[in-house]
Amino acid sequence: MSRRNKRVVLENIEVIDAGAKGKAVAKAEDGRVVFIDNAVPGDVATIQTHKKRKSYYEGKAISFSKLSDKRVNPACEYFGVCGGCKWQHMGYEHQLYYKQKEVENNLRRLGHIELPTVTPILGAAEQYFYRNKMEFSFSDSKWLTLEQIQSDEVIEHRNALGFHIPGMWDKILDINQCHLQRDPSNAIRNFVKKTAEELDIAFFNTRNQTGILRTLMIRTSSTGELMVLLQLFSEVKEKREQLLDAVYKTFPEITSLQYVINGKGNDTIYDQEVICYKGRDHIFEEMEGLQFKINAKSFYQTNSEQAYELYKITREFAGLTGNELVYDLYTGTGTIAQFVAKNAKKVVGVEAVPDAITAAKENADRNGIENASFYVGDMKKVFNEEFVATHGMADVVITDPPRDGMHKDVVEQLIALGAPKIVYVSCNSATQARDLALLDDHYRVTKVQPVDMFPQTHHVENVVLLEKRN
Repeated sequence: MSRRNKRVVLENIEVIDAGAKGKAVAKAEDGRVVFIDNAVPGDVATIQTHKKRKSYYEGKAISFSKLSDKRVNPACEYFGVCGGCKWQHMGYEHQLYYKQKEVENNLRRLGHIELPTVTPILGAAEQYFYRNKMEFSFSDSKWLTLEQIQSDEVIEHRNALGFHIPGMWDKILDINQCHLQRDPSNAIRNFVKKTAEELDIAFFNTRNQTGILRTLMIRTSSTGELMVLLQLFSEVKEKREQLLDAVYKTFPEITSLQYVINGKGNDTIYDQEVICYKGRDHIFEEMEGLQFKINAKSFYQTNSEQAYELYKITREFAGLTGNELVYDLYTGTGTIAQFVAKNAKKVVGVEAVPDAITAAKENADRNGIENASFYVGDMKKVFNEEFVATHGMADVVITDPPRDGMHKDVVEQLIALGAPKIVYVSCNSATQARDLALLDDHYRVTKVQPVDMFPQTHHVENVVLLEKRN
C-alpha cells in the first residue's frame, strides 16, 4: 500500500456532522476532516481509515465509546451491506435537519448568493415503502456476508435476486424483504426466485456473461396498478412461459407483465424491444385527475406521493393567474407542464429524449390539455433565440434539469430571455447553487423550499423561486 493510503487508527473521535453522499463527518487532531461511512452525528468512535489525503481521511468506525442520541435501530436486516438507505440508523427528524443544512450550505458556500429565510424542509408522510419502481438483479454467485464466510455453514445454493453491493458491479446481495416498495413487491420477487429455481432456469453471471435471468423490475402506481418486467440474457421459450404464467396466475392483480431478451454486455433496456406477455404494455399514474401513461422505459418520479407535493410547490412558486406563457425546460414526459397547464395561458415543454416527448404528447391528448406543446432536442441547441422568436417571450420559466444542472449556454439564454420569474427544481443543490451564482446578477432568490423525496437516504430535492432584478 502506498504511503499516501497508509491506514491510520483515530481514537475517540466525536462525529460532528453529516455531509455529502450521506457520510458522517469528524475532525482529526491533525486538523484533517474525517469522512465516515457508518456513524451518526453525536457518536464518539474509534475510526480505522482506508484513505488519507492532504486535507481529509476516509474511514469506518470500528468501535464506539458513546452512541449518539440521534440513533435509531435500522428497520432493514441488510442495513450497512446493500448500500441503500444509508441513513436508516438516524432518526427521521435528524435526517431532515441535515438535508436542509446541506441545501442551505450549498447555496451559500458554493453559490455565494443572498438567500431569503429558507422554508423548513417538507418531510415525507411515509418514511418506508414509498418507491414506485424497484429493479433487482439475478446472480448465480450471491454475495456472502463476513459472518457467512467465517461460519462453518456450507452454502450450496448461491443464487441471488437482489441489489448490487456498492462499488462491486458483479456482486449481488440476496434480499428477502426490502422496505422501499409496498406489497406485493417482496412477494413477487421471492416467488420469481423460488419458481425460477424450481424450473432450473440459470441465474446470470455478469463476469462470465453466462446464465439466463438478468433483472426483475417492479413498478407500482398510486392508482393500484402493477407492472412486472423480466429481463433474460437469451430466449428459453418454454421455461420463460412457465415462469411468466406462474407469476400471472399467483398475482392476478398484475396490470402489465412484460419481458425483454437482452444479449448485450449491459442490462439497460432502453435500446431493447420490450414484449408484453399479459395485460397491457403500460400502467397509469394519476395526479389531480390527470392521467400519466407509464411504460417500461418511462421516467416518472419514484415517490408518487412526494412528487405531488413537489409539483404543488412548483406551481405555487410560479404564481400563475391564467394569463402566462410558461416554458418548462427538461420537461421529461411533461408531468409538470400538464400539472400547471390549467393555471396558464400556454405551456411549452422542451426535452432531449424523443420517447419522453412522444409520451408527453400522448398524455396531454389523453388529459384533454390543448394549451401545452412539446418539442424535442438538445436543450442548449433548441432553447435559443429562434425558439423564443417562434414561441414568444415567457412570463415564467420552470426548469428541472438532471443532476449535472443546466449547461452554461442554457443559463445564458435564460438571462437573454429575461422572464420575470424562474422556478428552478433541482435534485442536486450543489449544481443548482452553481447555476444560481451565474444568474445572480440578473435574478434574486426570493423563495427556497427543500423537499424530501427519499427518506432514509441523503438525497434531497430543492425548489427555488428567482425573480428578475429591476
